[in-house]
Amino acid sequence: MTCTLMGEAVQGITMCFLLLLFPSPSVGSLKERALRLMAEERVIDGHNDLPLQLRKQFGNMLSKIDLRSLPSTLTDITRMDQGYLGTQIWSAYTLCSTQNKDAVRLTLEQIDVIKRMCSQYDELELVTSSEGIERTKKISCLIAIEGGHAIDSSLGTLRMFYDLGVRAMALTHTCNTPWAESSSRLHSSFYNKTKGLKPFGEHVIREMNRLGMIVDLSHTSTFTAKHVLSITKAPVIFSHSSASSVCNHPRNVPDDILQLLKQNKGLIMVNLHSGFISCSSERGNVSSVADHFDHIKKIAGAESIGIGGDYDGADRFPEGLEDVSKYPALIEELLQRGWNETELAGVLRRNFLRVFRDVEMVSNRSHHLPDEKEIAHAEVKNPCRSVLKDPHDKVKTILNSQATNTPTAFFGFYLLLTTIFIILLSK
Repeated sequence: MTCTLMGEAVQGITMCFLLLLFPSPSVGSLKERALRLMAEERVIDGHNDLPLQLRKQFGNMLSKIDLRSLPSTLTDITRMDQGYLGTQIWSAYTLCSTQNKDAVRLTLEQIDVIKRMCSQYDELELVTSSEGIERTKKISCLIAIEGGHAIDSSLGTLRMFYDLGVRAMALTHTCNTPWAESSSRLHSSFYNKTKGLKPFGEHVIREMNRLGMIVDLSHTSTFTAKHVLSITKAPVIFSHSSASSVCNHPRNVPDDILQLLKQNKGLIMVNLHSGFISCSSERGNVSSVADHFDHIKKIAGAESIGIGGDYDGADRFPEGLEDVSKYPALIEELLQRGWNETELAGVLRRNFLRVFRDVEMVSNRSHHLPDEKEIAHAEVKNPCRSVLKDPHDKVKTILNSQATNTPTAFFGFYLLLTTIFIILLSK
């Protein structure tokens, strides 16, 4: 017994000695690996609502702020650098309540503030292509529209937004449009009979494919998402959504659509907002977020995953991921869970770059002319929407109607003459 105890003691001392010489991966070394990887593969984040905060808090007056230090928001240049952000997709968003009013103007103003922001600070650079992202040494800025109500059911407006630098558009926000159904019922007064993607919506998808604008399915209903995935010629993204099987929220993506997304070679950029992560009153933590990554990897593969933080678009984020400086904690957690560096390089940026290049390739191979389809006035049902036509069209319509319906026209003419005759007799 004594020999046995002595033997165990010697073995224990030997193990301790070996651990000192050859330490196992520690928290410190995982963090160092995460930071080293992120220095080489800087984050492309799919969704940030700082432009909305600039409007709400400062009236879009950049002269009133220093974007290098902005404590009233979750995003500023200093924290972006600390979080190893390489590219930010900025949301040009206007409220659903502006639909059928001044959504186009307000969206233009949000595009304006993004462009001014990215030109006034030396650390930022506006880009419009995958090549631009890869070329710049600065934090690159991409512009995305959040909500198809911004185009006012006009393909011409969509094309002009593209010319202004917009490279992605979410088809809906928390309201239906005349041509696409939202996952939300928050604004049920808007087009509550819209189900899935309507015929005009198909024209929107085809025109986005032709232009090289990324189709974003975050906020769309499952019916809309499935329809889009069945007709799009290019990969699509969910710019800021998580996994329904982990948190059963309408904004998250169910497994059957994740499988379709894999077939499409598209991307889901995981939303970090607590409401879509924990599905409870709890904020959740880094581990809660990693559960979504693990599940999506199991269903759709690591190549289908990116990051879409949704910072400054929501009010609660998990412990350890409170602002844009905290991305390294997530990568460290995924390393701890056994994700390899090739998979994580994809999550950080390479998966998005692949999708963006494929979208551009589809556009470059397209030989279609711009789509001239106009939505039917009856589908929009907006009294403020002008219908500009030849003023003689109404006369032509009446004459054509009379020419194609002679008996009716003759009876109308006879009735008119009879009425005039009676009036003259009465005098």
